Order: sequence, then structure tokens, then C-alpha cells
Amino acid sequence: MSLFVKKPINVLLGEAQAEGAHTLKRTLGPGNLIALGIGAIIGAGLFVRTAAAAAQHAGPSVTIGFIVAAIGCAFAGLCYAEFASMIPVAGSAYTYSYATMGEFIAWIIGWDLILEYGVGAATVGIAWSEYFNKFLGIFGASIPGEWCHSPFEKFTDPATQQVLTGIINIPALFIILVLTMVLIRGTKGSALVNSFIVILKVAIVLIFIAIGWSYIRPENHHPFIPEPTTYTNPHSGITTNFGGIMGILGAAGIVFFAFIGFDAVSTTAQEAKNPKKDMPIGILGSLAICTVLYILFSYVLTGVASTEDFRTHGKEASVSYAIEHMSGSMVNGAWVPKFGWLSNLVTVAILAGFSSVILVMLLGQSRVFFSMSRDGLLPKAFSDVHSKYRTPYKANWIIFLMVGAFAAFIPGDIVGEMTSIGTLFAFILVCAGVWIMRIKHPEVPRGFKTPAVGLVAILGIVVCTAMIFGLGWTNWARLGGWLVIGLLIYFGYSRYKSKLRNPTS
Repeated sequence: MSLFVKKPINVLLGEAQAEGAHTLKRTLGPGNLIALGIGAIIGAGLFVRTAAAAAQHAGPSVTIGFIVAAIGCAFAGLCYAEFASMIPVAGSAYTYSYATMGEFIAWIIGWDLILEYGVGAATVGIAWSEYFNKFLGIFGASIPGEWCHSPFEKFTDPATQQVLTGIINIPALFIILVLTMVLIRGTKGSALVNSFIVILKVAIVLIFIAIGWSYIRPENHHPFIPEPTTYTNPHSGITTNFGGIMGILGAAGIVFFAFIGFDAVSTTAQEAKNPKKDMPIGILGSLAICTVLYILFSYVLTGVASTEDFRTHGKEASVSYAIEHMSGSMVNGAWVPKFGWLSNLVTVAILAGFSSVILVMLLGQSRVFFSMSRDGLLPKAFSDVHSKYRTPYKANWIIFLMVGAFAAFIPGDIVGEMTSIGTLFAFILVCAGVWIMRIKHPEVPRGFKTPAVGLVAILGIVVCTAMIFGLGWTNWARLGGWLVIGLLIYFGYSRYKSKLRNPTS
């Protein structure tokens, strides 16, 4: 049987409508889905990766990088919305690819989504660890640097100014464990917790924009697009393009991480009450709200602090650093910030916000595993549903081990960029898939149709490919290595266990 055998649409829809011990419970409405999307979108990408993109790639023109990333996401979001309204089944782009481009491509995209969600959750876990130390500092406490940094990462000890090497990131591992246990209890309770956190962190973003606007220093925005050069990270030794078009594309590829989340909404299609109507609302609504907030936020952040600040003092917990240095005065030789109260409040809100992002990332990861396992491409344990909570609990524990290892032992810059390139690759395949589906299966009912689908799909592919190009060869190599591992698993296990290829097995 061909490697590109497709899963029939009627089979997919039958699985979505089935009820039983191995199905997921429909509990999510449009409000839950928008909150779920915002919960995943606003997080480490905004509060940490923005500063990294400004420091390493674009300076103040990181705002333009956000616009480029938003354009790519808008095209992909329109394609996702059509797919989600047409095939309301758990699994997101993996499921869509199975129906349009065949099993082999579906495996590649599924394996790629494991990279996106799993490594994405690890990235935010690492960012949570950074802000947790900032939170402890409010009370005069801290975790020794060796226990909140990767063994492959160097850091400067604030007390001795010595450059040391980490051992393990314990706070990142801890928060992933806690949220894994929350997810096992069920998505409805998770959604309620997430909705509360979303309100909190959107409020914090708005407060920062409103107060920070009057403290923007024009010199920090000049030149708005720096001259093309290079920047070498003193901790990792990695050299990147800085300034000019390549700097903006590199920044777009990094801050693209800030938009990851709206596609995670589509992984919960089988838990939506009315997926054909609610999925497009959840995907496009959350993306539109966050795009406006991101452009304003990045403009203010790069105005109140300089590029050099983000390279040195403000690298970790950059938003809190910017707030503390917006305004204040010297008292007995020490700097007393005017908005110290806001900095502390932001730190607490960001910790909660990061938690909601990790929650949605882990949720998306487990639902992709659930779908691949149900198709026979992964072992049955990944689709076993808890008898009481109706959640894929075994998959959740396996994911904890994988994500926890990344969070504990890999530097945040590396896992963040791996997440971005994995997601961009997934978006390219989704844009191609929705176009193929419209041509080959125009008769399938669609609750939402992508306008000018040919043009939107092509533009989505072009913009996402440009951002991949901007991320540089080291990230291309990581993606290639990850895909090689996936191919070995597919040809060694999955194609022999596939229920579609081997219906009698």
C-alpha cells in the first residue's frame, strides 16, 4: 500500500461523532476556545522572546518582526480555521494532513507537532523558572543559579560576578509536573483555570502599555531599523544577523514563538461543543486580539529600555527590568523604582500567564499523541483514556518525561528557536493541505471557507518560508535531525502498525 494512502473523510468524521471509552468529552464553547488560544499565545514569546529578538536580531525594529510574524500567522490561521470547521477531530495539522496528503506526510507533520508543543512547553517552563527567581527576589530569596540553569548554559552570578555553569533547571521541571497533574484531571477544569489567568495577564499587558507609553525614550528607537551587522551571544557563542532585512526576518522567526497557541485550539476540536462554528471563532478571535496587543507591547518595551539593556541586565525577566527602570530616583546610593509595585505585580501575573501557556502546550501535545496512537502510528498507551477523567493520562505522563528533560537540561534560546521552526514547517503544510483539499474534495461541507484560498495559501507558504530562512542554518540542522529520528521510527515501527495500511492487524 502506498506511503501516501489517505484517511477517508467519512472515517474521520465518524471518529469525531463516536462516543465510548476511547473518546474525549465535549465541554468547550467559543469563549473557552478564545481564552484557550489567548492563554497559549500570550506568554514567554511576548515576555521573554521579544527581548531576545531585540537583543540578538533587530533592536527596536522587532516591532516590524511582529508584524511579519502576524501576517504569516493570519494566512495560516485562515487555513487552520477551514480545516478545523471541516474536520473537527483531535490532532490538528496531523489529522488534516492524513486526509489531504496521506499517511507519510501526516507522520512528518505529527512528529513535527511533537517538536512544536513539547519543546514549546519546555521553553515556557524555562521562562517560568527565570521569573520565579525574580518573584523570590521580592522576598529577598533566590534559587542558586546552578539549580535553575541548563548544564549547557553559562550565567553570571550576581553576587560574585563570576561566570558559572548550570547543573539542572529544577523550577522548570517542577511547574511542568504540576501542570501535567492538572491536565490529567480534565480539560474543563483546566479551561476554567486558564480563563482566569487570561484575564489577569491581558490586564497586565494593557497596564504596561498604558503606563510605559509616556516613558518611551526616542533615542531607544533611533535608528528604528539598525544597520546590517552581526551579533555574537557571549553566553552561547552563536552569531546571528543583526539589523536590516535579515535581522527583521530573524526577529520575526523568534517572536513567531509568541503567536504559537492559536493552532493549539484546533487540537481540541473533538472536545468543542459545536466545532464547525466555534473552532474558527476560537482560532481567528484569539489571533486578532493578540496581534494588536503584541505590536503595541513591543513598541513600548523597546522604547523604555535599550537594545544593550536587553543584552545585559534585562536578559532574564526583561519586562520587570524595563518597568523598574522607567522612572525612579536615587536614595542613599540605591535606585528606587517609581513603579516597583507594578514590576512585582507583573512578575506574579507573568508566572500565572506562563503556567497557562504550558497548560495549553501540554494539552495540544497529548491530543496529537492521542490521534497518532488511535491510528496505530504510536503505541496504544498514548490513546488510553482515564476511566474517570476521560483524559489520555498515560500520554500525559510520557510527555512529562520528555518535556521535563528538555526543560531541565537544554538552554532556553535553543529550545525556543526549535519550537519556532517546527511550527513554521507545520504551518507551511497546513497552507498547502487546505488548498489541495479545496481542489480534490470541494463537496465536503465547510463551516468556514478561507477567502481566496489559492492566494492565501501561497502567501502563507512564502511568509513562513522566509521566517524559516531568517532563523539560520543551525536551526535548519536541528529540524533536519529531528525529522531523521522521526523517519527511523516511522519506517521501523509505525508503517507496520498503521491501522489504515494494515486493517486486519
